[in-house]
Amino acid sequence: MIFDKITNLFHNPQTNNAPKSTVHNNCRIFAFNLKGLQSNMMKHSLYICLLMAVMAMAGCRQAKLSVADEQFARGEYYDASVTYKKVYNQLKKKEQRPERGMVAFRLGNCYKRLNMSVRAANAYQNAIRYEYPDSTAMLYLAQALHAEGKYTQAVATYEQYLALNPRDSLALRGLEGCRTSIANKGVPSRYEVHAAKLFNTRRSDFCPMLWGEDYDQIYFASTTEKATGDRKSEITGMKNADIFFSKKNEKGEWQRPEAVEGELNTELDEGIMSFSPDGNTMYFTKARRELDSPTSVEIYTSTRSDAKWSAPVKYEVIADTLSTFGHPAVSPDGNYLYFVSDMPGGYGGNDIWRISLKDRVGTLLNLGPDINTAGNDDFPYVRSDSVLYFSSDGHPGMGGLDLFRAVKTGDTSWRKEHLPAPLNSSGDDFGITFAATEEGFFTSNRNDPKGYDHIYSFKYIPVKITISGIVTDKDEEPVPGAVIRIVGNDGSIQKEVARDDGSFTFTLGRGVKYAMLAGAKGYLNQKQEFESDNTPEDAEYWVEFVLPSIINPSVIENIFYDFDKADLREESVEALNSLITVLNDNPHVVIEMASHTDRWGSEAYNMSLSHRRAQSVVDYLIAHGISADRLKAQGYGKSQPKTVTKRINRLYPQFEEGTVLTEEYVLSLSEADQEAADQINRRTEFSVISLDYE
Repeated sequence: MIFDKITNLFHNPQTNNAPKSTVHNNCRIFAFNLKGLQSNMMKHSLYICLLMAVMAMAGCRQAKLSVADEQFARGEYYDASVTYKKVYNQLKKKEQRPERGMVAFRLGNCYKRLNMSVRAANAYQNAIRYEYPDSTAMLYLAQALHAEGKYTQAVATYEQYLALNPRDSLALRGLEGCRTSIANKGVPSRYEVHAAKLFNTRRSDFCPMLWGEDYDQIYFASTTEKATGDRKSEITGMKNADIFFSKKNEKGEWQRPEAVEGELNTELDEGIMSFSPDGNTMYFTKARRELDSPTSVEIYTSTRSDAKWSAPVKYEVIADTLSTFGHPAVSPDGNYLYFVSDMPGGYGGNDIWRISLKDRVGTLLNLGPDINTAGNDDFPYVRSDSVLYFSSDGHPGMGGLDLFRAVKTGDTSWRKEHLPAPLNSSGDDFGITFAATEEGFFTSNRNDPKGYDHIYSFKYIPVKITISGIVTDKDEEPVPGAVIRIVGNDGSIQKEVARDDGSFTFTLGRGVKYAMLAGAKGYLNQKQEFESDNTPEDAEYWVEFVLPSIINPSVIENIFYDFDKADLREESVEALNSLITVLNDNPHVVIEMASHTDRWGSEAYNMSLSHRRAQSVVDYLIAHGISADRLKAQGYGKSQPKTVTKRINRLYPQFEEGTVLTEEYVLSLSEADQEAADQINRRTEFSVISLDYE
């Protein structure tokens, strides 16, 4: 890794005080071929001379601890790791165990800074095995195990370290992060994450930044072999990073990335960029290298003209040549620059700061302890005036750098939240950027054994709650063109017209109470109420509206009387209450309540019985608040036999649709079918006789 975590790599105090010596010893290696030596040369003195020469050359080839220390002090972690490993392998004697433990610890520090957590863990384990006396090795081992996702082992190691250093805030927060990660394992998330294969190479690709009116351009840093220059970095063993970009075509598809045009990219490291609101100024991090000196991490600017970027110009945050400055992030209004620095006055490691772009004097501000910790707090992304995203290894997390969202509540006070998996992982997760919606890109080195960073896309999948339904008439025929309205107590109002088959669908919110009303020309309105689930899971609801016709009589199902009586039975209450709801939903309607009997008994008797039964229904409705002026009781006895509808035919397929169940027809049926026909004829129904009731 280079610029993705460059300021992390150089906050070590050794870096700024490194001696200015050369990197290599320039030791010349000679090759020997002993096979052709003549026998007359094999004199004792010659053997001694030859042995001494070979030993001298071996000494010349031996790696030196001082060289490794100098490389580390300059921040050349990759080169230092190679040298430390050679020194470690040279220390094989039993009495060299203490030196081996010390070198293992320093080798682990190289791997730690190169984000090679597996190798770092092995090195720190060796340091502890060889009884390296500094307990920090145990803390670093716990952090490396944490970054591998080996939470149970990390918990045990954190606890061992805390037994010796009970107040260490990094260990306490690391332990909390491990325990939380164990507890949250398997908890579902609404985020989808995918590797952005088009932008990724075999090296490190990191810190994407979306830009453009429709977020149709993306810039990012990459150590691809296509980067400028041929030299490999002493820090990472890869080429130094350049800035690349990609655009969407007219189909909205990302095109293959290209290096930015102009004078911006050099053989040095460039990356981690942000743009002014008009897009014409880029702020980015640059690692300036000078011979035999530590890398200087600074913020630079470049201006855009004719699709090309100008040569970089250093942006002087404050007059400080010893501290690092990087990870610039411009606020959306263009007023402030957020950045990362290890300058004095912070909380330890790297801190996130802010300064005014209009008037730098007196505006420098540390974001405070809600954001900054004793660890490294990096990669700010300012989404709005009050919402900040950043990464940290100092707050409790899943391992390495984790992504956080913070909402501003004061100048230096924030309410933060840890972003869930799969946005976060046990590896390093950082450098997030958003489009207009809850989607965008970020960086992670998850699942990469070399610790290389790669770009991932993410998208938030909101909870999908829908309610579908159908609008029919009393005979189960669809009512196309019916209008359905739905109003929520969250202030939402929706309207839809039923399709030809009477169906409709609405999208709903979580935990909202809704009132729905369906209506159509020639039909009475119907209303229903319900509340959506409040759990963060997808849900589907179903509702049916059965609209009574204004033209045709509507049968009220499940109205029951005892034999030869007009008194309503208890089982009739639910159906009658449904009728009350219909009348309340349609306050201008006047209805005739009609009762019909079967073929048994005299006409006079049936006419009297049916009238009394209709009156019983009317009396019930009046007793429950329906005005008597809106109701008319009418008995028809057996004078109006029922015509078989589509619905009746579905329930009783032996009766063909359109058949009138007259006494003559019923007598032609079997005994069982006669009873079914009589049951259909015994009915209570209502008809609309006026729509003008005031």
